[in-house]
Amino acid sequence: MPRLAGKIALITGAASGIGRATAERFAAEGAQLLASDREEAGLAGLPGLLRRLDVTREADWAEAFAAARDRFGRVDILVNAAGIGEGSSIEETTLEAWRRVMAVNAEGTFLGCREAVRAMKETGGGAIVNISSAAGLVGDPKLAAYCASKGAVRLLTKSVALHCARAGYNIRCNSVHPSFAETPMLTRMIARAANPEKVRAGLIRATPIGRLGSAGDIAAAILYLASDEAAFVTGAELAVDGGLTAA
Repeated sequence: MPRLAGKIALITGAASGIGRATAERFAAEGAQLLASDREEAGLAGLPGLLRRLDVTREADWAEAFAAARDRFGRVDILVNAAGIGEGSSIEETTLEAWRRVMAVNAEGTFLGCREAVRAMKETGGGAIVNISSAAGLVGDPKLAAYCASKGAVRLLTKSVALHCARAGYNIRCNSVHPSFAETPMLTRMIARAANPEKVRAGLIRATPIGRLGSAGDIAAAILYLASDEAAFVTGAELAVDGGLTAA
């Protein structure tokens, strides 16, 4: 039987990268989808209900959950995959850039978790998977805002997990921490470098397993945490990083 048969999943950032790979994997495993992204055109080709969702807008979240309830009756799974990067040190980071990264990565995840908990507790529970980063576990001198935002996701996840467990809501919340996965975000970061091939080779060398990850590698971990196979897992942080943070 498909691992998500009968489940309803709302996925953000589904137009590309990890979000899209997750949407495709979930559909293959039997889930019905509400796939969302700020760039709605990028959702073309995905099955299910497709809609624009700007994760920084409170109203968009309320409307997305209302649309899911109207179409499917409930939401069983939320994957907060929408995110942006900003490559600069603490000295170089502008307040505008800081606020932009925090708005999408941290506040967007907060809004999604809050809306999901309010909805799921009324329909018997569910699973929330938040996409953090290896940069939410260890620091990077050139990712001041990004590290801060992904660290916030890590501890928000634990707070949500404990709140729901102690309230008896039957809602699990876990975080996934990818490192260097070949997604459009990483591709753009490498392309901006003075020597892209050198940067790419350096990322591979930094990964003990000896290669970059794929969006599919991350989607497989998300699938596990969203499925009933992880029924006893909440408040956990799952590093999918080729061994990067093991050293």
